Amino acid sequence: MASITLKNIPDDLYERLEAAARAHHRSVDGELIRCLEKALRPRPVSPRERLDRLRRVRPDIPPSAVSTEEIQEAIDQGRP
Repeated sequence: MASITLKNIPDDLYERLEAAARAHHRSVDGELIRCLEKALRPRPVSPRERLDRLRRVRPDIPPSAVSTEEIQEAIDQGRP
């Protein structure tokens, strides 16, 4: 496993990390690893959220951004 040395942690942040570690019965290192896992885990996006996001950005995409031929080529290559 890799190791990381973290320097210059603000005192108040370290105190919160230490308190969280105690509350979860973990070491400070274990709590920090858990925080990193949680922060870096991809968040599942529902189909509704994805569709809403696409509808918000679609007006900003000019019709000429992708040609019909490029779309057909992507379909022929099996790309969704």
